[in-house]
Amino acid sequence: MDTTQSNGASVAFIGAGAMGAAMIGGLAGGNDIDPGRVIASDRNEDRLALVRQFGVRTTLCNREAAREADVVVLAVKPQVLPAVLSELQGGIRQDALTLSIVAGASIGTIASLLRHRAIVRTMPNTPAQVGEGMTVWTATPEVSAEQRAQAGTIVGSLGRQLFVDDERFLDIATAISGTGPAYVFLMMEALIDAAVHLGFSRSDARELVVQTIRGAAIYAEHQPVHPAELRNRVTSPGGTTAEALYQLEKGSFRTIMSKAVVAAFRRSVALGEMSTQS
Repeated sequence: MDTTQSNGASVAFIGAGAMGAAMIGGLAGGNDIDPGRVIASDRNEDRLALVRQFGVRTTLCNREAAREADVVVLAVKPQVLPAVLSELQGGIRQDALTLSIVAGASIGTIASLLRHRAIVRTMPNTPAQVGEGMTVWTATPEVSAEQRAQAGTIVGSLGRQLFVDDERFLDIATAISGTGPAYVFLMMEALIDAAVHLGFSRSDARELVVQTIRGAAIYAEHQPVHPAELRNRVTSPGGTTAEALYQLEKGSFRTIMSKAVVAAFRRSVALGEMSTQS
């Protein structure tokens, strides 16, 4: 059972960019938290103006936002995180929870620069901006059961969530769900271009492709079988799908996809190591 509403927890968002605004909107649109208990800080006044529509308070000062918050959400760009953490050092209550959605920033880095141990690290993805995200998250031992419930409520505002015990799974999630939308967008782009090449208008081609991918995903979600079985269901011997799949296999589609995921995973690990060194 979520405790965020019942205990009146206050939440501070450090950063009101696309993902931070999506989280604020998701929380404000539900019944889990009073928007009046949410404050957002950002250096960009235009971003703050956008999130005020949700009924939250805003400030240009990060320390002011974090000072009295029960939960402090780090929602800034990775390149500015070290400066933000240095600014916040000593400015977060010792009993508060720090929740990070910053890509590549390890718990060790955040704990060291912030001098704070109750940390939740998350890996959301782009569809979170429309409430259809997949967020993988983990927590340090210092995070209480109540704070885990609060974290679950916050990341749940972005879509679905998966808790993992080991932080290393976040690097894997980065390569799958974090980077995954880009794989899908590239496939969409290729399909749209092919449809245009064969004669469809670009707008019609886009509608065909977007709905096909959306429908296939929803269909797969409702079928308790392996994707290979779903593929077999639409592949008639000697038919058009069989010919198309033959060409994809001939082009090493699976191998290229696997290599792409492994490369993204290794890059995520490398970025995490770089953030630790910084």
